Amino acid sequence: MGTQKTAIIIGSGVAGIAAAIRLSVQGFSVQVFEKNNYPGGKIYLIEKDKYKFDAGPSLFTQPENIEEIFAIAGEPIQEYFSYRQIPIACKYFYENGTAINAYSDINLFADELHKKLNEDLSATTRYLESSKKLYNNIGSVFLNHSLHKRKTWWHKRIFKALLSIKSVYLFKTLHYYNKKKFKSYEAVELFNRYATYNGSNPYQAPAMLSLIPHIEQNQGVFYPADGMVSIINALYKLALKKGVRFNFDSLVQRIIFSDRKVKGIVVNNESISADIVVSNMDVYFTYKHLLADNDKAKKILKQERSSSALIFYWGIKKEFSSLQLHNIFFTKNYKEEFEHIFTKGTLYNDPTVYVNITSKMEKGHTPADCENWFVMINAPANTQQNWQTLKLQARANIIKKAE
Repeated sequence: MGTQKTAIIIGSGVAGIAAAIRLSVQGFSVQVFEKNNYPGGKIYLIEKDKYKFDAGPSLFTQPENIEEIFAIAGEPIQEYFSYRQIPIACKYFYENGTAINAYSDINLFADELHKKLNEDLSATTRYLESSKKLYNNIGSVFLNHSLHKRKTWWHKRIFKALLSIKSVYLFKTLHYYNKKKFKSYEAVELFNRYATYNGSNPYQAPAMLSLIPHIEQNQGVFYPADGMVSIINALYKLALKKGVRFNFDSLVQRIIFSDRKVKGIVVNNESISADIVVSNMDVYFTYKHLLADNDKAKKILKQERSSSALIFYWGIKKEFSSLQLHNIFFTKNYKEEFEHIFTKGTLYNDPTVYVNITSKMEKGHTPADCENWFVMINAPANTQQNWQTLKLQARANIIKKAE
């Protein structure tokens, strides 16, 4: 019997832990190296004055991706993790006083847009059906196959996917596409916002992004019991069960790369060899700091940057029955907001505001009769703006809009 193969994972975010579990199941001896003293990466729990806040991602979709990892590991997911679908994916508020409940039930959602915005019932159902077809024919193929491998481009599903692409998806913007599908500016704005899911501008991004609503409105939005951090807790527990070793407070200094091959890492001035090294770090920092490949890092940095986000965590000493788990307060001028973010590189003074309130689902996340607001606005990529000043301005503008 040969020597057991080894794998090293740099970073213990969701993808890092998932990779560790998959490799462990395949027979590798796996170690995870994490610079923090806890697992989770961007997902962690903030606790202050009896308020609990999920930091990092707040929207949970496609739970089958989590279920798949437990199935591969041969472990019953119910012993680690539970979740439930929520009836209203998001609630939208507009400056004219209109409020839209985006029901997870497609027919209820179509009826809501018909009653509130006078949109044809068929307009919504047709849009979401097109979104579903686009996702199934194109999106899922490219999500599940590496575009960097030559064999991907010869896969028969790739040919089918490419043949199903309409020119409008490639050569028209998402905003243009949505204006052709809906009559009201409220519905157009609602579906425009899906471009922000990958940090894009709906007035410039291709209509191909109309596949994103399928994930939320057709497949559904879910809530993991005890918040998003429970996803990390479940995966971490599963990884330990499968023999994965975690090294916290362990900042990886570099990846050992020679003869065109990765051979291990250096951490705490110690070299550790491995057959496989997986970096769960940002790709720019991986090339810049871990591989010392400045040319590749500069090339990545020259690419157009996505938008970012500015987040506040507020303990609210009141409950608002009109709010849901996920809420969006739209700006008066959506196009101008994106002009500020992508062209001017600054925040807009009338931002679109997203508010996530987990106390709507878990009373134990706040003191009695209170709410925990995860408040987020779209922001430009960091180019060394005066963020301290911008944060103060944003806070005032958000409070003004909420009031």
